[in-house]
Amino acid sequence: MQSATLPTTAPKQVLYRKKRYLVYFLAAVVLLGFPFITIDGTHIFLLSFDHGELHLLGTRFNMQELYLMPFLLILLFVGIFFITTLAGRLWCGWACPQTIFRVIYRDLLQTTIFGLRKKISNKQQPLRLESFADKLKATLAFVIIAFLCLTAAANLMWFFVPPEDFFAYIANPSEHPVLMVFWLGFGIFFIFDIAFIQENFCVYICPYCRVQSVLYDNDTLMPTYNYNRGGFVYDKHGIKIDKKLKFIDPNAECIECEQCVKVCPTHIDIRKGMQLECINCLECVDACTGVMGKLHKPSLVTWTSPTAMEQNQKVRYFRFRTIAYIVVLSIVFVALLVVSTKKEGMLLNINNTSELYKIRTHEVVDNTFRVVFHNTDSIDHEFSIEILNPSVDSDIASKLEIIKPKDPFVVKSGQKRTEMVTIRARENLSKNDRNDSIYPIILRSFALDNKEQIFAKRRTNFTYPSQETIQTYFQKREERNR
Repeated sequence: MQSATLPTTAPKQVLYRKKRYLVYFLAAVVLLGFPFITIDGTHIFLLSFDHGELHLLGTRFNMQELYLMPFLLILLFVGIFFITTLAGRLWCGWACPQTIFRVIYRDLLQTTIFGLRKKISNKQQPLRLESFADKLKATLAFVIIAFLCLTAAANLMWFFVPPEDFFAYIANPSEHPVLMVFWLGFGIFFIFDIAFIQENFCVYICPYCRVQSVLYDNDTLMPTYNYNRGGFVYDKHGIKIDKKLKFIDPNAECIECEQCVKVCPTHIDIRKGMQLECINCLECVDACTGVMGKLHKPSLVTWTSPTAMEQNQKVRYFRFRTIAYIVVLSIVFVALLVVSTKKEGMLLNINNTSELYKIRTHEVVDNTFRVVFHNTDSIDHEFSIEILNPSVDSDIASKLEIIKPKDPFVVKSGQKRTEMVTIRARENLSKNDRNDSIYPIILRSFALDNKEQIFAKRRTNFTYPSQETIQTYFQKREERNR
């Protein structure tokens, strides 16, 4: 009957590790494949500084439409706060590239493949470099991880430079020095981090471990040592007790094998309580589960919350803080969806020229504007432009006409085209004799093949000179002609 109890505890020894490895694999597949996924030539996510575009879920936004970025940043940071409050440094132990690559380098390459460490369960032992063969294996492991780090750095760049452009650019590195500096800079730092800084990055450099203590509460999921069963290994000041547990508390179940300490990648003792260095990898949970399973007892280190452990109850996932984060995330996400649906099919930028107006006759006056037409759609369009009244009671549009350009023009997908737009008033629009008259108007540009959806409207002003200005202009012209 005793052997029948083993499966209830022993399988958890590999459960978290296997789940973690599966998450690592899925994260790698998603991150590597994500930049290559496109919808009608538009990426799922791409922030291209080269082209001045943001691609989001198959929709292309120009840099002038980056009103979406605040929503994305709010989702990112509030999402991090929510996950940390709910499950601690879950990102660090289960999805962070630093952790994934350390597992690949230390556990897979150095330990499993090349045998430079004795076993995965003891991460405190140094590398064994006793012979030339060991040094050769270590060099080969370093070369492999260096290649993977450069690939990861390239993967990071693909979220800012499309992969198709990236490979074309690195074929001519001298023509793209900025890209090469960023790629190799990130790659070299990543190599140095994984091979030499190691978990010290998580302990001393990563800012995440500094903010987690603010976000944690007693209901946060974390690896928790059950001192009620295991006994107190440290006193209330965090100093380790010199005496053996069996002499202090004969009922303490912790056998002080320290397997949970040996397996910890950040070299902490989980029996001391919550520590900033803990990355929630749950290696200590697997280690203690295996040891206590042989004694037919449940693990002393479990993935639970301090409150749930002390009161022997289930973890409270839904509480005020987590519900508040869910509400905020839902509101911001809905706002992002609403705002993203109002994307303009084109952008219009109107600027006045240095010459405010040009007088043709005593009544005919021209205003010229420098107008930039930007086709943000995924296909080419033929555009035209018209004048609209700024309000219902205005009739200024009927008194003006566009002289240039007369004919529609083509703007290619994602391209900009600058046109000098000349608007003419053929009748006297002067409101008084001494001051120029300013009339608000709306310029509307639209695609001839999709007028209802691909258009943009911008307000500007048409300026008509005063009668005094017109008379002075013609008097001076007559004087020059004499």
